[in-house]
Amino acid sequence: MPVPWAGHNRGVTDVPPHVLVVDDDAGIRELLTSALEFASYRVTAAGTAADALRLWRAAPPDVVVLDVVLPDTDGLDVLRLARAQGDQVPVLFLSSRDTVADRVAGLAAGGDDYVTKPFDLSEVVARLAALRRRAAAVAPVPDDDVLRYADLEVDEARCVVRRGGRVLDLSSTELRVLATLASSPERVWSKAQLLDRVWSYDFGGDTSVVEKVISRLRRKVDPAGAVPLVQTVRGFGYVLRDQGPQDA
Repeated sequence: MPVPWAGHNRGVTDVPPHVLVVDDDAGIRELLTSALEFASYRVTAAGTAADALRLWRAAPPDVVVLDVVLPDTDGLDVLRLARAQGDQVPVLFLSSRDTVADRVAGLAAGGDDYVTKPFDLSEVVARLAALRRRAAAVAPVPDDDVLRYADLEVDEARCVVRRGGRVLDLSSTELRVLATLASSPERVWSKAQLLDRVWSYDFGGDTSVVEKVISRLRRKVDPAGAVPLVQTVRGFGYVLRDQGPQDA
């Protein structure tokens, strides 16, 4: 019988943070385990996607280091499954795939950071600490702080989005992008601004990840027959607006 997905619902305690390390290379797992334990993490390690999912469900981690290439399935698929189950735990991808397209794919799948192999252990530890600080900075918001515009409601803290009273199924990245747009309706956000606000990551000028997420958002937020809210301002960026034309 499958273990129910517990989800990422972790409070602040005195218990050392728990990191799940997933890599098919035993040497890399040992190196990361030693470095992270020295940095006061509790470490669980897995070498396959199946083991990672089993451990992830049984004892939800506070942060995850996830290899992209695994022997039984792709690490991107592992994260997509976790995100589909509502788990918003910060995830750092670790991969020998080092092209911009690979990094874009990892972050579009719901990852929060991406480090290529070979890597420096101190950089991985520092990036995990940064991810945890960003996650801790997201405080629960009361009901009166739900973002509302037209018939759209965005409750980022509870990961719930409604349009016209209907709950929308968004990924964590789609939710963060929509929440950014909804935080300042009718303000135009450039692709670079959205990259910095949502991903906090330098893509060397490549903004295709933003275009992909916006395209998916439109299909979910603006179904056929509805007033389009997620709009393009050609040459400038994107805006949440309930009037005016929507560029392709």
